[in-house]
Amino acid sequence: MSTLIERLDAVDAAPGAAELRAHSYDLLDPAARVVDVGCGSGRAVAELAGRGAVPIGIDPSEQMIDVARTRWPTLDFRLGTAEALPLPDESVSGYRADKVFHEIADPAVALAEARRVLAPGGRIVLLGQDWDAIIIDSGDPETTRTVVHARADTITSPRSARAYRNLLLASGFQDVTVEARTPICTDDLMLPMLTGLAAAAVASTNLDEDRAEVWVAEQTARARSGRLLLAVPLFIAAATRR
Repeated sequence: MSTLIERLDAVDAAPGAAELRAHSYDLLDPAARVVDVGCGSGRAVAELAGRGAVPIGIDPSEQMIDVARTRWPTLDFRLGTAEALPLPDESVSGYRADKVFHEIADPAVALAEARRVLAPGGRIVLLGQDWDAIIIDSGDPETTRTVVHARADTITSPRSARAYRNLLLASGFQDVTVEARTPICTDDLMLPMLTGLAAAAVASTNLDEDRAEVWVAEQTARARSGRLLLAVPLFIAAATRR
C-alpha cells in the first residue's frame, strides 16, 4: 500500500495535475457541500475545503481512508462505494469522481446513486482517462498496440470516459459539457505504468515475454535519455441534476 500511495502522490504532483483538479473544482459550486467519490488519500477533499466547500471524501478502501484521516484529521472521510454512497437523499450540492468510473461495471448504477444524493440543481463532475486510447511513441508500433489494448482489456470499463456525455444524458442530467485534456509524460515517472502494461499483455495475450522485455527496455532507455512520450487522453464532463 505504501508504494501505491507514493505513486499516487507522484501522479498528483505531476505537471498540470493541480491545474486539472482546480478546473474540476471550478465546475462545481465553490461553496457547496461536495462528495468526492473515490477520494483516495484525500488530497482533493483537502483542496476543496481550502476553497470554502464542505467536502466529504468516500472511498472503498479502508487503508486509503486511514491514510486520508491521518493526513487531514479534521475532514470528513467515510467508507463507501460509488454504487452505494453512505449519504441521505439530496444531501449534497456537488459530486466529483476522478478516475473512478473505469472501475465500475455498470456506470448507470453509479449515476443513479449520484442523482439520489444530489439536490436539484446540484452539479456533477467526472474525470477519467481513456485506457484504450493511450499514446506511446515506440519503434515497435505493433507491440505497442498489443500492449495498450491488452491492458485496456483488464480494466472493468476501459472506455467509460469517452462515454461520459452519453451516460450523463441517459441518466437524466442536463447542461452536459465534455472536454478533453491530454497530459504528456517525457520522463520516468510513468515507467511503472509502462512496465505494468507490458506485463498485462504477456499475461493475457500471445505476446512473447522476450518481445515485451525488449519493448520495456526501449521505453526505459527513452525515459533515461529524455525521449519518452506517453500521452493519456483524459475527459472531463460536467452536468446539472434536474
